[in-house]
Amino acid sequence: MSVQIIELDGKPAFAVVPVAQWKALLERLEDLQDAVDARAAANEETLPLDFIERRLAGESPFKLWREHRGLTLETLADRAGCTPQMLSMIERGDTKPSADLLARLASALGCDMDSLQCD
Repeated sequence: MSVQIIELDGKPAFAVVPVAQWKALLERLEDLQDAVDARAAANEETLPLDFIERRLAGESPFKLWREHRGLTLETLADRAGCTPQMLSMIERGDTKPSADLLARLASALGCDMDSLQCD
């Protein structure tokens, strides 16, 4: 790489490189940033399109997350420390969970409480 260093007050202040080398450096930096972004995204959970469409259509987030995790009403109720009947009422929108139960459901479903908020 050919670089010209320009000094200001006796100290290196600027580096001048040919445009072709500058473009190659930018491309490499963009590739490196893409790799960093891909590694960060690999740790994020993605949701199926069907899940998103059903949620946008107004379906219960509790039911969607339960089904997404492959849990029955009984299993989730047991893990969250409530009854299947209570969970069924929550999924139907007949009642809202207390903050404590909401936190237990989120923990049992492996999602954050905001993901379970109803409209």
